[in-house]
Amino acid sequence: MPHSQDTTPIVLTIAGSDSGGGAGIQADIKAISATGSYACSVITAITSQNTLGVSAIHPVPLKHIESQLDAVFTDLNIIAVKVGMLADSDIIKVVADKIRQYQPKHLVVDPVMVATSGDLLLKRNAIDTLKRELLPLADLVTPNLPEGAALTGGDVPHDEDQMGAMIESLRALGAKAVLLKGGHLEQSDNSNDLLITPSASELIRAKRVMTGNTHGTGCTLSSAIASYLAHGNRLHKAVCLGKQYMTQAISHADELDIGAGHGPVHHFFCGFTNVR
Repeated sequence: MPHSQDTTPIVLTIAGSDSGGGAGIQADIKAISATGSYACSVITAITSQNTLGVSAIHPVPLKHIESQLDAVFTDLNIIAVKVGMLADSDIIKVVADKIRQYQPKHLVVDPVMVATSGDLLLKRNAIDTLKRELLPLADLVTPNLPEGAALTGGDVPHDEDQMGAMIESLRALGAKAVLLKGGHLEQSDNSNDLLITPSASELIRAKRVMTGNTHGTGCTLSSAIASYLAHGNRLHKAVCLGKQYMTQAISHADELDIGAGHGPVHHFFCGFTNVR
């Protein structure tokens, strides 16, 4: 059932800041707002970043991450949480502890490891911590193909058959569901994602949009799904709605002219989309 309350559902994003505005906290807030929810945020790291890449990462002190989490959870009625860039093991542990403490209704984890530009955003020794502490708490984990390979210890898939071969390994991560994103299969005419639940798997299909302006796609999709969950949609519908929103945001990306590298998607391609 869709969200039935008169109040706008609140979605929290826990992620890093992108000074260029195309990914991270900035993309999350745009996507959550565009899909009809109220966005609040906890910043885990400050990146010096633009459409050309990431030049510096400064993790926020743990005590301040903790105090941000306490501030929003003790005052705001947070329905869904999206987690993005966490940078290191200590930050992952703090976030996981607070998720266990406050127990939001929905948790979507985008296991951000590498930026669109190829820059490493998660220290390699933190992957085990992520798998142990946070992923088992998640309603949905949204890895791209390199992230899926890093989480399972396998090879990066090069076609949809190889994506399917990862299903059991991804289920073993312990999340309620996994959305393995196929955007990296650039030779395909489609950009299909594989939704994996304990009892089934299904391709969520979309035609590939030919554009270089894809900065922040992972942040945007996971935030949109969290927003649609906050409105009361079941997981499958929230994923499908998020995928539709993402496809439109990419389709309209070339209407923007932002930076000299991988530009952002167009979050507000048709104004504010009220899903209620």
